[in-house]
Amino acid sequence: MRDHVSVEYLVIGAGPAGLQAGYFLDKAGRSYLIVEAGDAPGTFFTRFPRHRTLISINKRHTGWDDPELNLRTDWNSLLSDESRPLFTDYTPRYFPAAGDLVRYLADFATEHRLTVRFGTRITRISRPGPFLAEDQQGNTFEARRIVMATGVSLPHLPGIEGEESAERYDQVSVDPADFTGQRVLIIGRGNSAFETADNLIETAAVIHVAGPGSLKLAWQTHFVGHLRAVNNNFLDTYQLKSQNALLEGHVRHIRKQPDGTYRVAVSFSRVAETVKEIPYDRVILATGFRFDASVFAAECRPELTINGRFPAQTEAWESVNVPGLYFAGTITQVRDFKKSTSGFIHGFRYGTRALHRILEQRHHDRPWPARPLPATAEAVGDAVLARVNRTSALWQLFGFLADAVLAYRDGTVAYLEEVPVAYLHRAVAEGRFGEVAGYGAVTLEYGADHDRVNPFDASVARVSQRDTGGLDGRYLHPVVRWFDAPGGGEPPTAPAAEHHLTENLENEWDSPDVHRAPLLRFLRDRAALPAVSRG
Repeated sequence: MRDHVSVEYLVIGAGPAGLQAGYFLDKAGRSYLIVEAGDAPGTFFTRFPRHRTLISINKRHTGWDDPELNLRTDWNSLLSDESRPLFTDYTPRYFPAAGDLVRYLADFATEHRLTVRFGTRITRISRPGPFLAEDQQGNTFEARRIVMATGVSLPHLPGIEGEESAERYDQVSVDPADFTGQRVLIIGRGNSAFETADNLIETAAVIHVAGPGSLKLAWQTHFVGHLRAVNNNFLDTYQLKSQNALLEGHVRHIRKQPDGTYRVAVSFSRVAETVKEIPYDRVILATGFRFDASVFAAECRPELTINGRFPAQTEAWESVNVPGLYFAGTITQVRDFKKSTSGFIHGFRYGTRALHRILEQRHHDRPWPARPLPATAEAVGDAVLARVNRTSALWQLFGFLADAVLAYRDGTVAYLEEVPVAYLHRAVAEGRFGEVAGYGAVTLEYGADHDRVNPFDASVARVSQRDTGGLDGRYLHPVVRWFDAPGGGEPPTAPAAEHHLTENLENEWDSPDVHRAPLLRFLRDRAALPAVSRG
């Protein structure tokens, strides 16, 4: 017998983001249902990464006893008021096995008694009024709002002539013995490509990794989706002349030969576009993944962006063309693409909490959690310092989430935590936070051009930790920007004033002279906020 279920929120996908969204909906007492195609949470991680080692760090021993600080080095745990279960209890491995995450997610769903319906693959979503989703058995699910937490489930193909004859990362054998003595080309420049290359170093005769542009290393760019050190052993074999190579250029065509081998034309970008045809035994596409929008009917199909890989989203993670359709998880990286961490659990767990607060604010008249502060520079400054020295959210979603200091027209001040920067500006302009006279945004950020400097180059000077002005700091440090309340309903284009706290080796911004005193001077003098006085 076919079921018909009606809820306020339908969460599609029971991976980390879907469970995190469900947790907050459950806590708020909202009518919701999580549907999952697989028979357990985290089905994606039963297959990926293919070589079964995560690149999300898991540091059990930190020397801290503060659970908030510990989340800075625990990249896999989901958020909960109860702080349980924690992924760090599942394995001591710094780079854990994917199977450990699958076990953890199942326990999280059970521990918090989340409402999940497994074996439910959504095949069509329409919108005759409310959203109407249908599964593979003809069951229907009606919802006022949908939270898509399905991740990027389809391979992204680059459009190379002949690519259909190549093997794909999601399907190719992971047994190195299958490549013994062979010449292998891997197309792609991300972690999946280099993970595959590292796996073949001991057996393949020759390995080439090809792709356009300069290779970006995560330890330099601070974007953890760029090549991680744990996957870059291949670079050693290239630079130490062990038959392997990194090809910088565009693959023009892939031509499979009658004997099953390949001829691949590569246009080298650093040799005046010289084109060379190279023979290979195997060609593997490791060019990433994309969002699957095929289940949506025409009247509610979300607009896509970034080469059709992700749904386009507003500051509130809502579809730009389908009201009521929200997104959570790795597909929210469209908002900070290759800049911060929304594509990863340690980033989107906070984004999902912020999404929940937006939903509560917009649809249930629940204000963003806030606490009042005395309208003095000392009170505001001390609140800022207390937060930047402890927060994991601003630490992980650097430059994307901000704590907000709202100065109201009646002279009162409120402190709000973990507001997306773009949403903060829009919400203040639209009056969602009340009659604001001016406001501050507190973030943790890397300095300008941080990704253009080799952090191991001892000839490059760093800012002294005794310097009271941190503007030139390149490492992660707190930034406080003050904005005048915008007029006309449009967000401000630039801050009225900006202050950088000096970077610190231990990430402790608590020096009375180096950190606190300059911040108080900024709040008194540069912010020019009538509600903040010398107190």
